Amino acid sequence: MKLNPLIKCGPLCLVVLMACKKSSNPPAKVISDTTATAITPQKDPTTATSIGFFLNDWAPKTFSAPNDSIVTQPVGSASVTVNVDYSTVVTKVSKYLFGNNTNPYMTQIVNQPTLLNNITALSPHILRFPGGSISDVYFWNGVVPADAATNFYDTNGNSIAAGYWLGNNTASWTLSLDNYYAALQQTNSTGIITINYAYARYGTSAHPDQAAAHLAANWVRYDKGRTKYWEIGNEDDGPWEASYKINVTQNQDGQPQIITGALYGQHFKVFADSMRKAATDVGAQIEIGAQMVGTNPANAWNSVDKTWNSGFFTSAGNYADFYIVHDYFTGTDNETAATILNTPTTESAAIMSWMNTTTSSGGVPLKPIALTEWNIMAAGSKQMTSYIAGMHATMVLGELLKNNFGEASRWDLANGWSNGDDQGMFNQGDEPDGVAQWNPRPAFYYMYYFQKYFGDRMVSSTVQGGNGDVLSYASSFTSGEAGIVIVNKGTSSQIVGVNITNFAPGTKYHYYTFTGGTDNGEFSGKVYINGNGPGGANGGPAGYSTLAASASAMQSGIKVSAPPRSVIFLVADGKK
Repeated sequence: MKLNPLIKCGPLCLVVLMACKKSSNPPAKVISDTTATAITPQKDPTTATSIGFFLNDWAPKTFSAPNDSIVTQPVGSASVTVNVDYSTVVTKVSKYLFGNNTNPYMTQIVNQPTLLNNITALSPHILRFPGGSISDVYFWNGVVPADAATNFYDTNGNSIAAGYWLGNNTASWTLSLDNYYAALQQTNSTGIITINYAYARYGTSAHPDQAAAHLAANWVRYDKGRTKYWEIGNEDDGPWEASYKINVTQNQDGQPQIITGALYGQHFKVFADSMRKAATDVGAQIEIGAQMVGTNPANAWNSVDKTWNSGFFTSAGNYADFYIVHDYFTGTDNETAATILNTPTTESAAIMSWMNTTTSSGGVPLKPIALTEWNIMAAGSKQMTSYIAGMHATMVLGELLKNNFGEASRWDLANGWSNGDDQGMFNQGDEPDGVAQWNPRPAFYYMYYFQKYFGDRMVSSTVQGGNGDVLSYASSFTSGEAGIVIVNKGTSSQIVGVNITNFAPGTKYHYYTFTGGTDNGEFSGKVYINGNGPGGANGGPAGYSTLAASASAMQSGIKVSAPPRSVIFLVADGKK
């Protein structure tokens, strides 16, 4: 190995460089004096069209070092090397990628201080409401119109009694519209609201589309500029939605029994015109999103999906401000941890690839992409409430950044235990084994630390070695630090070295290592952070916000041990 004469190298540096001869992977880079090495400065790329206005209120981040405990670096050569180029900015980080979903069956929230404090700490920045299929049977003003249908069709096409939800319901078990607004304020979040599109289908007036659009516009007026982002409907192409199939004998404007993308596009324009007029009336600036099928539907079981996007573009053209997709990454089978952890990289890229393809085919430009629902659906072994779901969430956030998504809201804050097949981030109070109400599930801790230890810009990183089990997501803080997330999705331990080029290193690096417990096979309901775990049957350490980080000096470079199925959140000090 030929030494670079520009690098000043003392005895410790020579030991590390000599060790490199014995390893197929280079060691963590050692730079004891950066003044002799030219550093390429960062240059922000042009904002991706698929992010767009979701970066308008981007803000720089300053890293505050935690209390730490000095630990020695692992012994031995790195089996995997993460190479980070601090100068190559992939994208600025949209704060709206860390969102979540509220729903009208999770209590009034504002009188639940434990939940509010945890949501505030999580800092989702954006909370969707009323979320899910309820949106299409939700009347925000508390009044069911006289022309609303009395019966719907279920997924199997059977007629069932209509069940409506009202925005003025103040019962303790539900969430009223006004308390949703209050919760946004108390958790320092903004809103994304899904209006009732399906009323334009099941309404029995002469012009149900106009009646539904007028109701949506009045919500915009009531909102008075508090909410900037609005969705027209929820998954209305799906047979489970109230919009999918209507009783044509009650319909007066000639709509087909089964919805189409072209019809939705036609209605979208009516809604958008009414809502934009209402926003102008109250002096507000709003952005209106349209539902899209997010991946290639060529082999879709639902025939409506196959022409949804093309039909929408034919009818609505370039009318939407942003495009909405949903994705639950896995199937509903009892899938293994390995299967689950392989989905973030493939599925995130597939969505963005398809959105580029479908908009191009439709003759319209790409718009900002909002993934307003995401999670996993694997069921049968408590996958959704396990630390594997937390690892999955970590990878999804990293992949959404890499693929230039503008917004994302995980589904959801609270749901129902269902023997562990619960997508809720918090226990609503029905979990067994004495778990406290609003106890955070493992995914909470992963998403909390991701935000805290990821900077305001994603920068380039690649992984060398490790058979594809190790992934990395790197970032920079405006205050000068480098934040790196290291995921070991494999079942073997790895020693990971980190090289950071075009970076002026400080004195030490800080990190937290996340691992699962030994309960419930490969789907432990517990997460341990630097060895600190929950006091009960599920979740993580109670003092998550004040845990001491592990820390090591950077004089010998950066090297950490990544246990099987682990995530490491690491920040390297910059030179001050």
